[in-house]
Amino acid sequence: MTAPAPTALRGDAAALRRSPAAQLADAFAAATVQGERGVAVREIPFLTQLGVRAVPGSAGAAAVESALGAPLPSGHGSTTTGGGYTLLWVGPDEFLAVADETATSAFEDRGPAEAARVGDALGEAGSRAAGAVVDLSANRTTFELSGPSALAVLEKGISYDLHPRRFDVGTAIATVLDHVPVLLWKTGEDTYRVLPRASFADHVGRWLVDAMREFAVSGAAAAGVR
Repeated sequence: MTAPAPTALRGDAAALRRSPAAQLADAFAAATVQGERGVAVREIPFLTQLGVRAVPGSAGAAAVESALGAPLPSGHGSTTTGGGYTLLWVGPDEFLAVADETATSAFEDRGPAEAARVGDALGEAGSRAAGAVVDLSANRTTFELSGPSALAVLEKGISYDLHPRRFDVGTAIATVLDHVPVLLWKTGEDTYRVLPRASFADHVGRWLVDAMREFAVSGAAAAGVR
């Protein structure tokens, strides 16, 4: 069965669209720390996210890879990019395709159409290759934490070894931040994306702001010494 076409958001509907952490925008701006111990956080809302189930090497995997324009990641922690998506490894046959930020719009929900497009590559009923593609765009929001102190902030709430020798750029894992399940994805030397489920967005956002306070105080103290 083909999913229904998405509804583009226009006029009043667009104005009513609200991200899971929109209420924290001012708190995020106020928490920004500049300088050598700097750190900042922002929400990247409305990213198209597709849940993909396919066994690597199967006909279904090949169909999905062709439709997305990127190969499936090869194992735990790995990611692949292509076709405007980054694919994150979630399990042996489970992946999350996250659209590039440049493809995001507050005025259009692309998820259902993309899920239908990629899902159709699996074939028609009766001859369908094994696999599934589901729109999960509303399931999670995305926080981007950046700056020299970003790693130190995350280490306050994540027990996984995030040292660059183990957790390099392009690595993504399912982990726990302050008892909340999240996906953690390192996108740059000092830049990380944290993807909590939408229902935990407020909690995770406020936790990040609180964990950043130390660096604002230490930065101000250092400036006073000079």
